Amino acid sequence: MAEHPQGELTGLLRAWRNGDESALDTLLPQVYSELQRLAHFYMARERRGHTLQTGALVNEAYVRLIDARTIDWQDRAHFFAVCARLMRQVLVQHARARRAGKRGGEAVRVEFDEGSLPSPGRDARLIALDDALNTLADMDAREARIVELRFFAGLTEEEAAHVLHVSDRTVRREWDHAKAWLHRELSRGTPP
Repeated sequence: MAEHPQGELTGLLRAWRNGDESALDTLLPQVYSELQRLAHFYMARERRGHTLQTGALVNEAYVRLIDARTIDWQDRAHFFAVCARLMRQVLVQHARARRAGKRGGEAVRVEFDEGSLPSPGRDARLIALDDALNTLADMDAREARIVELRFFAGLTEEEAAHVLHVSDRTVRREWDHAKAWLHRELSRGTPP
């Protein structure tokens, strides 16, 4: 078992990457509340009646995180940026599956009250945002990454600059450009 100072997130991440399973056991209690805050941030933007709960989102991201152990962890901000991306992927997959189910996938006939149905608009907007971010990533991967870090992970400009190894000014400029591009892109094809 490798030695790592208690509370040193970067050291724990690197120890875990290098095969120290106990590092993950030490790491999780230290980051769990922050992961819950991040998941709560995501879930607050979802439709009412969403079937995925905050705890389930954290757990699903954790399961995917275990598969991501080969990442060359830079620091705390990098870790939370990866977690934010994983949570976004979970929510998008959930929304896509929900939409596919509405088209008859594994349909079961049930009686329902239309007034109790949650609005499907947020699912469509989340999928549209994901599609637009993927298009942006094809055009400018760093701008898409800045959106993920700022919007989804909640990092400051300074933290995002640190993760990306660029200046704060570069992040600010590309963040402004990416927001304008996404606004224009989503305005074109936003579902009602």
